Amino acid sequence: MSKKSEEAISIVMAGHVDHGKSTVIGRLLADINALPKGKLEEVRDRCRRQAKPFEYAFLLDALKDEQAQGITIDAARCFFRTAKRRYLLIDAPGHIEFLKNMITGASRAEAALLVIDAREGIQENSKRHGYMMSMLGLRQLAVVVNKMDLVKYDRGVFETIRDAYGQFLERIGVQPLAFIPVSGMDGANISARAPETPWYDGPTVREQIDSFEHREFPSALPFRLPVQDIYRFTEQNDDRRILAGTIETGTIAKGDAVTFLPSGKPSRIRSIEYFNGPAKETAAAGEAPGFTLETQVYIKPGEWMIKDGDPTMQVGTRFRVNLFWMGHASMIEEKPYKLKLGAVRSPVKLVEVLTVLDATELTTVANKKQVDRHDVAEVILETPKPIAFDTIDASEYTGRLVIVDDYEIAGAGIALSAAAARESSLEAHIREREGAWKSSAIASPERTAAYGHGAKFVVFTSLRPELGETFARTLERALFAMHYKTYYLGVENMARGLDADLRNNADFRDDPIRRLGELARILTDSGQIFITSIADVDDYDLRTLELLNQPNEIVTIHVGENRFNRFQPDLEFEETMDPAAGVEAVCDLLRQKNVILDFQI
Repeated sequence: MSKKSEEAISIVMAGHVDHGKSTVIGRLLADINALPKGKLEEVRDRCRRQAKPFEYAFLLDALKDEQAQGITIDAARCFFRTAKRRYLLIDAPGHIEFLKNMITGASRAEAALLVIDAREGIQENSKRHGYMMSMLGLRQLAVVVNKMDLVKYDRGVFETIRDAYGQFLERIGVQPLAFIPVSGMDGANISARAPETPWYDGPTVREQIDSFEHREFPSALPFRLPVQDIYRFTEQNDDRRILAGTIETGTIAKGDAVTFLPSGKPSRIRSIEYFNGPAKETAAAGEAPGFTLETQVYIKPGEWMIKDGDPTMQVGTRFRVNLFWMGHASMIEEKPYKLKLGAVRSPVKLVEVLTVLDATELTTVANKKQVDRHDVAEVILETPKPIAFDTIDASEYTGRLVIVDDYEIAGAGIALSAAAARESSLEAHIREREGAWKSSAIASPERTAAYGHGAKFVVFTSLRPELGETFARTLERALFAMHYKTYYLGVENMARGLDADLRNNADFRDDPIRRLGELARILTDSGQIFITSIADVDDYDLRTLELLNQPNEIVTIHVGENRFNRFQPDLEFEETMDPAAGVEAVCDLLRQKNVILDFQI
């Protein structure tokens, strides 16, 4: 027997509270003789002693407080075997307050059984759970219409639920494999076909779970590695830079060409290394190796490494998401949240609410401006910088995300697609800012004539903070000696208004950079030559500064090895460049741009 067939397939059992999930599971285990010896008799005897009716659900609800409340509180797991294979069955909570636990249980599953009470019909959580199955990428779903004994096995009742819920699932892109009429209490259509339903010719619950297929092994999917960190070793002339992370899907081999996203930087695998272990020629999903590259590229944690030739990922700042909101406070537009997707840790905000599911009315609500607790919504989210992601259709492993609000997970969702926009939030902000800008009564040409120079925003960048700052301060001193109105400010000063823990958090780097860009707009408008130095920035940081300084221009000078992918600095210096000589080159550039005027009237 193959290793794959011996592995347990995981199935989640979901449904509204009191619709009988645990009863169906308990009955299935009893009917296929999967219970420990004497367990069924033990539970029956306990019920007799406690003067309460026996329920098959008690076979699964192991905790006394759960039995007392009559609901399953946490995701209970049980292993069993049929004649075909082994199973892990996850009983997920159905009560509305325990939906977060239900998501945790369902996220480990390969298939799902969703239970609906024939007498009560489709309830609010029935629809929520259907959405969550779709969001979690579960495409193997069978609907179990339970308690058919309470409606006298009425075919019309069953078909009404089948048609209504089937239409709902179709709208959210889920194609159910079967609708099964059952009675968990009587055992109808659980493991044997029931004479009470001669009109039904589909599978029993046992036959249905035996027909579920193992999902594709992650190693067979396109290669995806979220870069969690980059390590550099310096002892004993060790010049390696090792990229570390856990391979989410796919395989990789020494010599394979790779690309990093969203930066787009290419390289090739030089070695695959392991801590306290020998190097290997290949690595696969689930492993956490370190990689060295033939061509050094400078990237940041949070980028994805993909293999050339594999399908690529989506890249953008806006993306369409199916989101389930669990936060106590509603999700509102423009409020900052944190996005977690792979190794990405990025600020994110709600841009637009497309539709929200009204689980009570079983309809969708348009034109809603917020996402309330327990809402399932289709929304547009935006990050300040481009991120890379897979859509859920491309990979259920790398298309899932969570939203953090005030240090707690408040939302879980799946990426559906990139979302185009005529302008980003930053561009919209600049347009609104410039539309409301009240200019000084003194025009720019008057200031240039009075000051003897034009205005400019001069940005020094370097991998070494002290190097860029040395050049920037030398330029400030040289321009001041010429009696020019100039000022140097380090980007670190822009973060002083943030809490100490946020200042050191890379997730919030965009905040001081945006503050710096806003200040540059003011100082250049006042006619000054504003100078700054920034370390460890990327193309998008500099593009942000360019946009924020509009309509005034920016001059960029990079000192040391160039790590940019698309952005081209105006000047580039070697690390060994003498600062005085470098400043003279910058002054020549400022003369060419008519900032420093050789002749004054």
